[in-house]
Amino acid sequence: MAGAAHCSLQAKRLLLDPKFEGYKLSLEPLACYQLGLDAAVAEVQLRDDQYTLDHMRAFGMYNYLHLDSWYQDNVYYVDQFGRVMNLSVTLDTALQKPREVFRLPTDLTACDNRLCASMHFSSSTWVTLSDGTGRLYLIKSGKRGSSASEKWEIVFNEELGSPFIIAHSVSFIKSDAHSLAVLLLRVEKDELDTKGSGFHVTLEWVTIAERKEGDQRYEIVKRRVLQGKSVPHYAAIEPSGDGLMIVSHKPFTFMQNESDKLEENYDAKASNEKKDPLYYWQQTEDDVTITVHLPQDITKDDIKIHFSPDNICVTLKDQPPLMEGKLYSSVDHESCTWVIREDKSLEISLIKKNEESRWLELIVGDTRGEFIMDSSQCSEIAESLMHLTSEVMNPNPEKENPPCNAQELEECDAFLEDGASLCRFDGDTLKVTHIINLGSNQYLFSVVVNPREMPCFCLRHDVDALLWQPHSDQPENMWEHIATFNALGYVQASKQDKKFMACAPDYSYAALCECLRRVFIYRQPTPLATVLYNRKEGRQVGQVAKQLVATLEAHDPILGFQATSERLFVLTTKTLFLIKVNSGN
Repeated sequence: MAGAAHCSLQAKRLLLDPKFEGYKLSLEPLACYQLGLDAAVAEVQLRDDQYTLDHMRAFGMYNYLHLDSWYQDNVYYVDQFGRVMNLSVTLDTALQKPREVFRLPTDLTACDNRLCASMHFSSSTWVTLSDGTGRLYLIKSGKRGSSASEKWEIVFNEELGSPFIIAHSVSFIKSDAHSLAVLLLRVEKDELDTKGSGFHVTLEWVTIAERKEGDQRYEIVKRRVLQGKSVPHYAAIEPSGDGLMIVSHKPFTFMQNESDKLEENYDAKASNEKKDPLYYWQQTEDDVTITVHLPQDITKDDIKIHFSPDNICVTLKDQPPLMEGKLYSSVDHESCTWVIREDKSLEISLIKKNEESRWLELIVGDTRGEFIMDSSQCSEIAESLMHLTSEVMNPNPEKENPPCNAQELEECDAFLEDGASLCRFDGDTLKVTHIINLGSNQYLFSVVVNPREMPCFCLRHDVDALLWQPHSDQPENMWEHIATFNALGYVQASKQDKKFMACAPDYSYAALCECLRRVFIYRQPTPLATVLYNRKEGRQVGQVAKQLVATLEAHDPILGFQATSERLFVLTTKTLFLIKVNSGN
């Protein structure tokens, strides 16, 4: 991570509401429509050898319903016969049955170690598709959502090794040739990992481009692999195909070929070779002593030292100054002295003007020296810090401002992962260019607001949930705070059975579903048509945020969950539910 810019996320204060009072449970009925499926969803259960938390996160909690962000209210899923089924909604009261748009050529049941089929909509006319056996399909779909112009044609398909799921893909033009970049996720056995789970996670970044012969055939032009020890919460390729952003609990690094590794090891070795300090210095309450080791041929006449109240300059022979700069604090320059000791070292004594002041450095900004502390100074510092430590949890509970008591924290204030980070990788150098330590900003979900931009990600900030839009082409504003869901960070933490979270692309509501049946919807605050007063404070309430609950008439587990500006789509094994949340304009 050396050389990476350490950044932070800047929340917009105008999008925060410190006076938010909570959600009011609304009993208004939600229109809910359901469609029975001709064939069950192609759900793949975890095998006995897929027992880790990473397997559960990547494959056990997989969202089998795919939202096509390029076209309004257009969803897809794969059924047990290998058919890609589409539902395009124009009118809730006149729903058509899901229709087949493509059929996978391979027999899905023939592969023992297959994963669930996955897909991603790279552009308005291109789709990437995986059958879960390790084969990648690149499909030209035509304009989707309309049976007249939608025709899925395979333009590339190739076996790419062990089974994977598609995490993300983009379509772009580079060097006058059409290209697609795809991100493939795998959880693989790691023989070298004897202390951990025994598995590692790989993200393979594959670039496929149109051949220069002009025969409209595509080929793989680049394959790069990142490896980490946790399934990423978020992984997306930049629209230009030049970079990659990952939110993960544990860091990812590119796996290089042998020549690159040797070069990197040599650079690391060279940088790790510790150089001897140029000088050593010590201090007492009254003075500062500097020791410099001199070259053999230096005599007393070769040494020139200039003292001033705030500066020092040490020169040997006619060379550039050995030490020069502003001192940490003022000295009595007329009382400063220097001498050459028997061991051919130069000893300089500086008399402090402000006695008892402790210097934190000798020359401001100079890191070439080393401070040597004697044992009495160590004991003095330890004693001065003693009041900040204690061997008991709360030594003085009657104190006016007691320390934080962990027992007072609620369960939803605890985070499983405190070490998550957001990293931006450069596609050419394969190095991290930007890094943000997310700390306790728990990752919640991602959503596509604008399909031409990268997916947004939602993080918990204190009790709120803040939505961030990455802008890879704006270095000064690479992550923009675009919306806030008040108190959602706190509310979602209390839902222990939650499976999926989502929000409308227009931020009008956020929603989450449990593993079975129940869906919770949280609307943004809206002005009231009637007058309402807060009885405790005696003031008028101008707007109210509503919580709605929908209970589905299904006993099968929820397998897919997607939100659009108007409605929620909920997929179970044999049924697709539509919940009308907002009326169309």
